[in-house]
Order: sequence, then structure tokens, then C-alpha cells
Amino acid sequence: QLQLVESGGGLVQPGGSLRLSCIASGFSSDYYAMGWFRQAPGKEREEVSCISSIGDNTNYVDSVKGRFTISRDNAKSTVYLQMNNLKPEDTAVYYCAVGKSYRCTEDYLEVWGQGTLVTVSS
Repeated sequence: QLQLVESGGGLVQPGGSLRLSCIASGFSSDYYAMGWFRQAPGKEREEVSCISSIGDNTNYVDSVKGRFTISRDNAKSTVYLQMNNLKPEDTAVYYCAVGKSYRCTEDYLEVWGQGTLVTVSS
């Protein structure tokens, strides 16, 4: 059974950095794109970034371009999100998700972990 466990969130000041991790277990995530989503209080969940199965293609929502970097280590079944120059508007619970294809599309499995909370505040 597919399980996703996110970690690495915390409280950080504006301009600071965090690195999120997501470990996938229960299936071979190597063959699928992986994505990061976030949900801020009172807002809908939004896709932040995606990485293809072998990491040769990535994409980002405009609001994080140049600040966030997605990567993956298939040997560890782990996907990362390096977040730099964090802003208060990045405050949200961050989730990872498994795509339904090897490439980035907007189609993901409806399996979610508990998420990890990122709070950007002075």
C-alpha cells in the first residue's frame, strides 16, 4: 500500500530556507513523476512543483520559480523540495504526491500523507 511521509517543515524567518523530504513506500515510485503541493489556511491545495520519474524535467508554479528546487533520489524513494528566500505567503502545509505518469502532468494519485507545516514569520 502506497504511503507518503513528509518531513522538514518548521518555523523560519522571511528570507530563510528549509528543505522538505518525502519518502514513498509501498510501491515503485521510481517510475512515476512526483509533485509537491501546499495548502494555506482557508485556501485550496495548489501544486507547487513536479519532477519527472528520472528527474530530467521539472516545473514550478510562478510564485516559487527561482526560489524552490525540486529533486529526487530514486535509490531512496525520496523527493525533496529545497525552499530558499521564503516569504510569509509560503506559509502552508506541504504535501507530496505521486503522478499517474512518468512525466509531469496535472494528474496525481489521490493518496496523501500527513503533510509538513511550513510557517514563515518574523
